[in-house]
Amino acid sequence: MSSPTPDSLLGPADIRELAAALGVRPTKQRGQNFVIDANTVRRIVRTAEVRPDDVVVEVGPGLGSLTLALLETADRVTAVEIDDVLAAALPATIAARMPDRAERFALVHSDAMHVTELPGPAPTALVANLPYNVAVPVLLHMLDTFPSIERTLVMVQSEVADRLAAAPGNKVYGVPSVKANWYADVKRAGAIGRNVFWPAPNVDSGLVSLVRRAEPIKTTASKAEVFAVVDAAFAQRRKTLRAALAGWAGSAAAAEAALVAAGVSPQARGESLTVEEFARIAEHKEAGA
Repeated sequence: MSSPTPDSLLGPADIRELAAALGVRPTKQRGQNFVIDANTVRRIVRTAEVRPDDVVVEVGPGLGSLTLALLETADRVTAVEIDDVLAAALPATIAARMPDRAERFALVHSDAMHVTELPGPAPTALVANLPYNVAVPVLLHMLDTFPSIERTLVMVQSEVADRLAAAPGNKVYGVPSVKANWYADVKRAGAIGRNVFWPAPNVDSGLVSLVRRAEPIKTTASKAEVFAVVDAAFAQRRKTLRAALAGWAGSAAAAEAALVAAGVSPQARGESLTVEEFARIAEHKEAGA
């Protein structure tokens, strides 16, 4: 197998030329900002620790900047693209710029939120530049649907990256932080400047690394039951858990009983709890019934 040539990746002129040929203008509606810097996409692949035996799934490949960089390293890449024009053009871009790797690429033309299966071997890694308006739900859906994904690296709006990677007690710790932590150990993995995108966004971007937990959280509660507690706790995050969970438990007294049984102070607030503590509360829902 010949190695990809240095000019296999897309540069700023390539991106604009490709977009012009397709009549594509990045849309705010889909949160599209195309990466135009080859060094940045290679850095993302390195940071994601993509290995030669990895089967990578990419969400929102756009014109293919990151896709090509992933194909340089991974065994296979499957890209999920919702946009009709971009989905139709991507296979031709791959074939033209990396013909010796084209058979290792697959395209799924779909909304990532509706994807429940992928062609070929099960994915081992998720690497994506996620549109900021759907980043969290897409990330959680993919982690939930494809348990074979061991490592994830997503580029998201910096504020979203902070939320995902926040620890209990941090003021931006919330629903995304807890739910991501249900699946994985989460951390910030770097910052990305605005000038590597076209069009340049009005916000900075950040990389988030998620390494799937070796062992799922030990709990007798289901994921849905735990997430229901999380949603209730943060729906009224200024309130104590006794008050915030009253609707979830059936009454404030029932919420207090569940909290005490779980070893959590009824006066605590959701932002101070770990995902394990939320799971314990879910287990004791009927404590006050």
